[in-house]
Amino acid sequence: MVVKNLRIYNNTVIKKLTIHKLISLLKKELDFSINNLEISFVKSADIIRLNNKYLNHKHSTDIITFDYSKLDSCLEGEILISTNDALDNSKRFKTSFNEELIRLVIHGVLHLLGYKDKRKSDKRVMKMKENLLMHKYKFLLNEK
Repeated sequence: MVVKNLRIYNNTVIKKLTIHKLISLLKKELDFSINNLEISFVKSADIIRLNNKYLNHKHSTDIITFDYSKLDSCLEGEILISTNDALDNSKRFKTSFNEELIRLVIHGVLHLLGYKDKRKSDKRVMKMKENLLMHKYKFLLNEK
């Protein structure tokens, strides 16, 4: 199950096919298509550099999402996930590294669909949706 117009750059243990399956399920559930989507798993040094260059933040973060979409239901963008921060998150929240990576992919897709997390009320709505989707699709981690 390979999703058209999706490219994954991966230096982690999570399988690209798992990400393709997740995106395919999210497309059906959240009713969107993909014009062009790149998901990159990068080191914290890369995320710090990009965060500083494009967002003027001088710190690491677990995810950066760039939305180039012209239509709400047709995604075009980049999701950059820091594997170092994901590993730290997995330890802090007592979850597996791959589960945290899945959560971050879901988080990035939600951002591309217009969900925000700057204000407390927006963050609460986004987190509820993220948790619902995470619970529903974490079975993908058990597939061979």
